[in-house]
Amino acid sequence: MVDVPIDHDTAIVETHPELKSCELVIVLGGDGTLLGVARQLSPFHVPMFGVNIGHLGFLTESEPSQLEIALERIVAGEYNLETRLMLEAFVYRDLQEIARFTALNDVGVGKGSFARMVTLDVHVDDVYVDTYTGDGMIVATPTGSTAYSLSCGGPIVSPHLQVMVLTPVCPHTLFSRPCVIDASSWVRLSVHARHGDVELAVDGQEGMRLLAGDEVLVRKAPFQATLVRLPDREFFGVLRSKLHGDPSST
Repeated sequence: MVDVPIDHDTAIVETHPELKSCELVIVLGGDGTLLGVARQLSPFHVPMFGVNIGHLGFLTESEPSQLEIALERIVAGEYNLETRLMLEAFVYRDLQEIARFTALNDVGVGKGSFARMVTLDVHVDDVYVDTYTGDGMIVATPTGSTAYSLSCGGPIVSPHLQVMVLTPVCPHTLFSRPCVIDASSWVRLSVHARHGDVELAVDGQEGMRLLAGDEVLVRKAPFQATLVRLPDREFFGVLRSKLHGDPSST
């Protein structure tokens, strides 16, 4: 058993060297904890089994009361391994890379604490898409399509698809709509802001302050998150249970 320290305010996990070679990691917490663990362990292809002791528990697979039975099924080989697309984000300032992040849910660029709009030029594979003025832009994975992106009007995407979702946040226009693109594409977000209140947010947990002229490049990560799934739990049943409150769904 390896004890791993966790910052419970931000769900940032300090990777223990022994975890990199584990056959399975059991994550006790909510979705935020699982996101933090995934960013640390996914590069090493470590399967993760989430046990919900948080709030929503959309990404987790078991409740504490069901853990003993779930572990018995895992030991018996009654489980599936499900891979989830992840993102890499690179921050450039004056043509130099100054930061790099990974995400399981989403990468967002938006306004900070003050109520000022942000203007972003968006390119996909160096092709100009549009200039968006509003609260920001989200680049979401299929996993993240049911998170912040969904709250901003983005579509629900099957977790098995290899796509990214571009979702404007409160755009100041009637014509800005979410867009689904192939995951092999590069997304470039260029910041235009006279004020210094623009932030990059990664899975809602990590990030940094951005300046006018900064560029954020987002692409599919060269690794995926691996989640342990029980056969009798499927995506749409969990969707109904967690996001609609259907008590008959598991």
